[in-house]
Amino acid sequence: MTLSKHIRFISLAVTLLVFWLILSGHYTPMLITIGVICALAVAALGWRMAVVDEEGHPVGLLPRVPIYWPWLFLEIIKSAWAVTKLILDPKLPISPTLVKIRAGQKTPIGVNIYANSITLTPGTITVEAEGKDLLVHAITSEGAADLGEGVMDRKVTWFEGAS
Repeated sequence: MTLSKHIRFISLAVTLLVFWLILSGHYTPMLITIGVICALAVAALGWRMAVVDEEGHPVGLLPRVPIYWPWLFLEIIKSAWAVTKLILDPKLPISPTLVKIRAGQKTPIGVNIYANSITLTPGTITVEAEGKDLLVHAITSEGAADLGEGVMDRKVTWFEGAS
């Protein structure tokens, strides 16, 4: 086991333990001990199943999370506001559009993050992903055109560290 594999295993176990503690809300010695045992057991099981790899637990993305997640959150808020205005408009000015876009990311995890970021943004949903080609449904043609500009694509490419 190399150093990076050790770091990934430890990171997964710590992440699972923190998740356990947050969901539990109780911090007695017995529950913390059970949490540590369960987190280590699940991390070991994940290791045995060979899913504790760069794609299954991408710890390399952590340094960029504090910049990407707030940006994505703001995009979600802006899109939610735009969809709310559409719904409240008596004319309901929607123009549903299917558009095929090509992801610029270098890794499968990057393409996955891009597709999920599109889906998290109200008014758009990734319908199909095949390799780097994504089929996206947008509630308006303007939303589809925004995706075509590639701002989110570039941001996710930066997030995955490929820029």
